[in-house]
Amino acid sequence: MAPQHRRAKARRLTLGAAAVAASAALASGLVAGVGVAQAAEPRAPAPTPVAPAATPSALTPPAFTPPPALTPPPALTPPALTPPALTPAAVAQPPTPAPATTAAADEEIPAFGVFLKSDARGVARMPLFSHWLGGTELRVGHTYLPGHRWRDIEGAADFLDVWAHWRNKKADRMLVLNVPMQERNEEGVSDNEVRQLLRRGAAGEFDHHFRVLAERLVKLRVPDTVIVLGWEMNGTTYTHRCGPDPEAWKKYWNRIVATMRSVPGQKFRFDFTPSRGQDAVPWTKCYPGDDTVDVIGMDSYDQPNGMSFDQQVKEPYGLQHHVDFAKAHGKPISYPEWGLFRNGDNPEYMRRMLAWMNEHRPLYNTLTDYCPHGVWQCGANPKSSHLYRSTLFGRTDQAAPPLTPTPKPTPPGTTPSPADCTPLDLGSWVEEWLGGKLCLRFDWW
Repeated sequence: MAPQHRRAKARRLTLGAAAVAASAALASGLVAGVGVAQAAEPRAPAPTPVAPAATPSALTPPAFTPPPALTPPPALTPPALTPPALTPAAVAQPPTPAPATTAAADEEIPAFGVFLKSDARGVARMPLFSHWLGGTELRVGHTYLPGHRWRDIEGAADFLDVWAHWRNKKADRMLVLNVPMQERNEEGVSDNEVRQLLRRGAAGEFDHHFRVLAERLVKLRVPDTVIVLGWEMNGTTYTHRCGPDPEAWKKYWNRIVATMRSVPGQKFRFDFTPSRGQDAVPWTKCYPGDDTVDVIGMDSYDQPNGMSFDQQVKEPYGLQHHVDFAKAHGKPISYPEWGLFRNGDNPEYMRRMLAWMNEHRPLYNTLTDYCPHGVWQCGANPKSSHLYRSTLFGRTDQAAPPLTPTPKPTPPGTTPSPADCTPLDLGSWVEEWLGGKLCLRFDWW
């Protein structure tokens, strides 16, 4: 994914402040208000409006008035102090849509997934996302190898094993792995240096790195992984871009594919995935040939600003060109990355993109789910989130078991906070020791 798609995640609380809050909560004796929330991130996608300033009566129990003699005093603990079960905030999403009816009962649900995080957290969040969709199963797991150094591109076992474990739990699951073609992949390498690197790759200098990766994937029992190799090569973001020397790029792609296919036991499928539109170079100039391409994908975000979905379909090297090109070459299509972007919370894009994929039946699609693109981890897109969820909700014969109790009705004029608690950011090592995030309720503070 391009750097402009990423956002650094600022901590909400410093470790010191979180520790003080946690200690004070535990010392208060009201242990019902504190707990470890497993996979408490991400927050629920629906944005929570800023609540009006609270009055003292909203934060403290009613003032105690001595009752008549011999009459027991009223209870001083309001019902709100008994919290519901502490569960991941992302699954508390009222109201619950009715199950989708767009697919016939005997029609196979197309393979789809969502990118939630590259590491183990991405795997951990998948069942929560599925529950948010009423049990609709995510059959596609999507992750990215880091492109900092060659050792990253070779695929460290401690990075890949959790994804391989998820894939091997069910036979119909699909693992999609984006693989950079060069190290220092997002370090702004000049065109001249990229040109030299592509030529060195075309001559076979980097073959051994991809052989190591292929051997590791086979050893982890995921030999049928879909390899999205050198994605968005028609742009300017990555060191593995095609523009500086398209001919060398194609030769290099072919060497990588030949190297990985030479490993015994492999069943890889190689996905050629440009970004939609012409970008820096027409993506057809980078196409390496039918013999080394199994799938023709496209990364298609809602951009640029002001472009309608019809324009995204009809533009040169756009969605229609993609479908027509793949058909002409006898290849299935895919959408490894798609989502909202320059046009904000745009339910029309969401509706049209879902309808487009339903019509053209890609091998798989994976929504990019973080701000500004997503619908579950990003609270900035409530309209598109509702549409996505309503469309895909309950598209399964076996819904996931409830993860939360039925919430109590919310009095008019009040805004519930997700899961009625605030996860504290204590740092990854502390959270790993605790087994999850520490989740505090402050209404009893």
